[in-house]
Amino acid sequence: MDVVVTGRNCEITDRFRAHAAEKLSKLEKHDHRIMRVHVEVDCEPNPRQYDQAVHLELTAYSKGPVIRAEAAAPDKMAALDLALDKMAAQMRKAADRRRVHRGRRAPVSVGRALADLPTADDAGTDTTDDGPVERQVGPITVTGDGPLVVREKTHHATPMTLDQALYEMELVGHDFYLFVDKESERPSVVYRRRGYDYGVIALDLEETED
Repeated sequence: MDVVVTGRNCEITDRFRAHAAEKLSKLEKHDHRIMRVHVEVDCEPNPRQYDQAVHLELTAYSKGPVIRAEAAAPDKMAALDLALDKMAAQMRKAADRRRVHRGRRAPVSVGRALADLPTADDAGTDTTDDGPVERQVGPITVTGDGPLVVREKTHHATPMTLDQALYEMELVGHDFYLFVDKESERPSVVYRRRGYDYGVIALDLEETED
């Protein structure tokens, strides 16, 4: 397994490269198909963020899906340990999910999933006279207070089955996964509910007449 270490805003020593290679070799016991792991280290010089001075992202490439994990810590060694623990946990969870019988853990229907969402009456309304304040954050109009982090990503989408989407969601460690359903050809989202229960929401693209 090859380990590639790159750094931004900081120097990567040979000692850290050797340490990272030794640590990451333990991942092979969870997934023997791993061929290469990319370690990206970004050092934040802001002294007010000392506890998160180093942001580290791991990307593992194998014959299967790409696996990612990230962590922040005061130094590179601690950030590597945190990210490594996250990636190992994601691999174990994905392996456990494969052992669950598919017929016993079917995702809930779209109607049932939407029924659990709060309605406008439940959420309440804003009765202030001035009304909510709007502000522009990049291309998005933000209503009300509170910070908003805008991060835009574009990924190449290969149609896949629901089971493949569930597997990849576990590997990346997210609570949801956006994919194109191979059978219906619809954009869909699978998301985690409780334990091994999942929900699925699909978009029905309406064709308009010219």
